[in-house]
Amino acid sequence: MQLELRNIKKSFDDKEVLKGIHFTFEQGKIYGLLGRNGAGKTTLFNCLSGEVKADGGESFLLSGEHSSPIDPEKVGYVFSTPILPEFLTGYEFIKFFIDVNKDRVLAGRTVDNYFDFVQIGPDDRHRLIKGYSHGMKNKLQMLCFIISKPPVILLDEPLTSLDVVVALEIKKLLREMRQNHIILFSTHILQLATDLCDEIVLLNDGKLEQVDHSIIGDPQFEEKIISLLKDENEL
Repeated sequence: MQLELRNIKKSFDDKEVLKGIHFTFEQGKIYGLLGRNGAGKTTLFNCLSGEVKADGGESFLLSGEHSSPIDPEKVGYVFSTPILPEFLTGYEFIKFFIDVNKDRVLAGRTVDNYFDFVQIGPDDRHRLIKGYSHGMKNKLQMLCFIISKPPVILLDEPLTSLDVVVALEIKKLLREMRQNHIILFSTHILQLATDLCDEIVLLNDGKLEQVDHSIIGDPQFEEKIISLLKDENEL
């Protein structure tokens, strides 16, 4: 399975953010999307998920010889700031989400099984989401795509504000899931990208460019990436 982007464009007023993006992402890999603040990483994710309508271009899911425009229902989006119904308990929310997606839930899998999977303890399951930490809210977001199993998963800075233990748990979870998904991971932390991701892609000046895999382990990797992302006026 592949996700193919064809000439994706997006502008806000007179600012052209995405300038005709062409790229193909493959199943089984975690792609680290790097770019400076304001480069358009979140805008690209919003266009792919249907949160924002692109001004031009198309995105397709390819499976064998079959090609179809991407459906927002086939995209799981983990926001940098979790968006959840905070008036519900974690248990109530996940039970509701399972009921809505009951045709996708593995036979015999219960609400508690899913909480066990992301290591949210019994006492926390029946607390209001409003009282959850940022890390626990991110785990709930991830449970949603574990349940619904969308082909494409977009993660917008999901580990930035998490403690070390939770971040390690989520990285392990992503590595376990990647074989059956196309995962795009937006971050501005180079070390996190090299540690977790199979491929590095730069969003710079409105275009996507894949980084040569051979330089990822290079001692000068960070300097090379910084050089690639610098504005010409800064050189």
